[in-house]
Amino acid sequence: MEYVYAALILNESGEELNEENITGVLEAAGVDVEESRVKALVAALEDVDIEEAVEQAAAAPAAAPAASGSADEADADEGGDDEEEADEAAEAEDAGDDDDEEPSGEGLGDLFG
Repeated sequence: MEYVYAALILNESGEELNEENITGVLEAAGVDVEESRVKALVAALEDVDIEEAVEQAAAAPAAAPAASGSADEADADEGGDDEEEADEAAEAEDAGDDDDEEPSGEGLGDLFG
Protein backbone atom coordinates (compact mmCIF):
# COMPACT_ATOMS: atom_id res chain seq x y z
CA MET A 1 0.00 0.00 0.00
CA GLU A 2 2.87 2.37 0.61
CA TYR A 3 3.54 2.45 -3.14
CA VAL A 4 -0.03 3.55 -3.84
CA TYR A 5 0.16 6.08 -1.01
CA ALA A 6 3.33 7.51 -2.56
CA ALA A 7 1.47 7.95 -5.85
CA LEU A 8 -1.42 9.66 -4.05
CA ILE A 9 0.97 12.01 -2.26
CA LEU A 10 2.65 12.95 -5.53
CA ASN A 11 -0.71 13.48 -7.22
CA GLU A 12 -1.97 15.66 -4.38
CA SER A 13 1.18 17.80 -4.47
CA GLY A 14 0.99 18.20 -8.24
CA GLU A 15 4.21 16.32 -8.91
CA GLU A 16 4.72 14.02 -11.89
CA LEU A 17 4.11 10.31 -11.28
CA ASN A 18 7.36 8.78 -12.43
CA GLU A 19 9.79 6.19 -11.07
CA GLU A 20 12.22 8.76 -9.67
CA ASN A 21 9.57 10.70 -7.73
CA ILE A 22 7.85 7.60 -6.34
CA THR A 23 11.20 6.16 -5.29
CA GLY A 24 12.08 9.45 -3.59
CA VAL A 25 8.86 9.51 -1.57
CA LEU A 26 9.26 5.88 -0.53
CA GLU A 27 12.90 6.32 0.47
CA ALA A 28 12.01 9.43 2.46
CA ALA A 29 9.46 7.31 4.32
CA GLY A 30 12.09 4.67 5.08
CA VAL A 31 10.68 2.01 2.76
CA ASP A 32 12.97 -0.56 1.16
CA VAL A 33 12.07 0.22 -2.45
CA GLU A 34 11.65 -2.59 -4.98
CA GLU A 35 12.35 -1.18 -8.42
CA SER A 36 10.05 -3.69 -10.13
CA ARG A 37 7.09 -2.62 -7.99
CA VAL A 38 7.75 1.04 -8.76
CA LYS A 39 7.87 0.29 -12.49
CA ALA A 40 4.67 -1.73 -12.29
CA LEU A 41 2.90 1.07 -10.42
CA VAL A 42 3.97 3.73 -12.91
CA ALA A 43 2.83 1.51 -15.80
CA ALA A 44 -0.51 0.72 -14.11
CA LEU A 45 -1.24 4.39 -13.43
CA GLU A 46 -0.16 5.63 -16.87
CA ASP A 47 -3.70 6.13 -18.21
CA VAL A 48 -5.51 6.55 -14.88
CA ASP A 49 -7.09 9.82 -13.80
CA ILE A 50 -6.34 9.59 -10.08
CA GLU A 51 -8.69 12.43 -9.14
CA GLU A 52 -11.58 10.67 -10.87
CA ALA A 53 -10.67 7.32 -9.29
CA VAL A 54 -10.59 8.87 -5.82
CA GLU A 55 -13.96 10.55 -6.40
CA GLN A 56 -15.51 7.27 -7.53
CA ALA A 57 -14.09 5.44 -4.54
CA ALA A 58 -15.41 8.10 -2.17
CA ALA A 59 -18.86 7.92 -3.78
CA ALA A 60 -19.04 4.11 -3.61
CA PRO A 61 -20.88 2.73 -0.59
CA ALA A 62 -18.84 0.79 1.93
CA ALA A 63 -18.98 -2.96 1.40
CA ALA A 64 -21.43 -4.61 3.76
CA PRO A 65 -20.76 -8.07 5.19
CA ALA A 66 -22.29 -10.66 2.89
CA ALA A 67 -25.20 -12.76 4.16
CA SER A 68 -24.85 -11.55 7.73
CA GLY A 69 -28.58 -11.24 8.22
CA SER A 70 -28.11 -8.08 10.29
CA ALA A 71 -29.76 -5.92 7.61
CA ASP A 72 -32.80 -8.18 7.59
CA GLU A 73 -33.03 -8.04 11.38
CA ALA A 74 -32.79 -4.23 11.31
CA ASP A 75 -35.59 -4.08 8.71
CA ALA A 76 -37.77 -6.31 10.91
CA ASP A 77 -37.17 -4.05 13.90
CA GLU A 78 -38.10 -0.95 11.90
CA GLY A 79 -41.30 -2.38 10.47
CA GLY A 80 -39.92 -3.93 7.26
CA ASP A 81 -41.12 -1.13 4.92
CA ASP A 82 -37.63 -0.91 3.43
CA GLU A 83 -37.77 -4.31 1.74
CA GLU A 84 -38.33 -2.75 -1.68
CA GLU A 85 -35.23 -0.56 -1.23
CA ALA A 86 -33.20 -3.60 -0.16
CA ASP A 87 -34.38 -5.50 -3.26
CA GLU A 88 -33.37 -2.57 -5.49
CA ALA A 89 -29.96 -2.42 -3.81
CA ALA A 90 -29.45 -6.15 -4.33
CA GLU A 91 -30.39 -5.80 -8.01
CA ALA A 92 -27.93 -2.92 -8.37
CA GLU A 93 -25.16 -5.04 -6.85
CA ASP A 94 -25.97 -7.93 -9.20
CA ALA A 95 -25.87 -5.58 -12.18
CA GLY A 96 -22.35 -4.50 -11.23
CA ASP A 97 -21.00 -8.05 -11.51
CA ASP A 98 -21.11 -8.18 -15.32
CA ASP A 99 -17.88 -9.36 -16.94
CA ASP A 100 -18.58 -7.21 -20.01
CA GLU A 101 -17.51 -4.04 -18.22
CA GLU A 102 -14.02 -2.56 -18.45
CA PRO A 103 -11.62 -3.49 -15.63
CA SER A 104 -11.90 -1.02 -12.78
CA GLY A 105 -8.43 -1.49 -11.31
CA GLU A 106 -9.75 -2.98 -8.08
CA GLY A 107 -6.90 -5.48 -7.90
CA LEU A 108 -4.12 -2.89 -8.03
CA GLY A 109 -3.77 -2.86 -4.26
CA ASP A 110 -2.88 -6.54 -4.32
CA LEU A 111 -0.08 -5.88 -6.79
CA PHE A 112 1.58 -3.25 -4.67
CA GLY A 113 1.03 -4.56 -1.15
